[in-house]
Amino acid sequence: MAKALSSVTVVIPARYGSSRFPGKPLVQLAGKPMIQHVYEQARACRSVTDVLVATDDERIKRAVEQFGGRAIMMGGEYRTGTDRVAAVARMFAGDCFVDLQGDEVPLNSELLSDLIDPFLQSGAEMGTLKRKMDATDDLQNPAIVKVVTDSNGYALYFSRAPIPLVRDDPDRRVVSGLHYIHLGVYIYTKETLLRFAAMQTGALEDAEKLEQLRALENGVRVRVWDTPHASLRIDTPEDVPGAEEQLRQYESLKRELNLNRTAPSR
Repeated sequence: MAKALSSVTVVIPARYGSSRFPGKPLVQLAGKPMIQHVYEQARACRSVTDVLVATDDERIKRAVEQFGGRAIMMGGEYRTGTDRVAAVARMFAGDCFVDLQGDEVPLNSELLSDLIDPFLQSGAEMGTLKRKMDATDDLQNPAIVKVVTDSNGYALYFSRAPIPLVRDDPDRRVVSGLHYIHLGVYIYTKETLLRFAAMQTGALEDAEKLEQLRALENGVRVRVWDTPHASLRIDTPEDVPGAEEQLRQYESLKRELNLNRTAPSR
């Protein structure tokens, strides 16, 4: 009988030396460093046992500790964020590990619940999330990763290209229920995570620069669940003003909803 999974550790890889945006985890968003927003949303998720930041820079470690978070220094070179998470998993006990990128800010902690809760019940080795594209999303943008799944919810492919391509639509518009954004958060059983880190980088992973393709190339089935919740993805300094405005709007809406819940009825 398979062992019941219960312990869920969220690891947030946070490098300082991003080629496109050095120091990105420390950029200020609505008065807090970005890494704090990510950490607090993970900590707020009821399904999470523990949260820690894995970083290669003392400045990030100090910033995390200043807001009361937990961070560890991880020296050495790692191919991807997931390989850094695997290194953490070798150091700590735990059933499942979540790779939540330090530049992927969930706007609601329920986003993580949408991944963790079904995974713990599924028997899957590896899981991730998708969200329906809407008309405002850019199907052609290679920075937006797309995913296609089979009828059982397992990933067929992830790509920066517009998949699936609607052959008879020359305008290449988003089709609701057909096009999905992949959100860069993953959950693994510990055994699968360590096995993943031992795999060679494949041709598809190298071409698209998408680490999840390593799993597909090596026969690991990736279960994909839907979430209605959005996240903020920041890749370059030019993304910051729009992300900050979106974050402020979300915080304002959340405060308004809380006030409505606590207002006395007449």
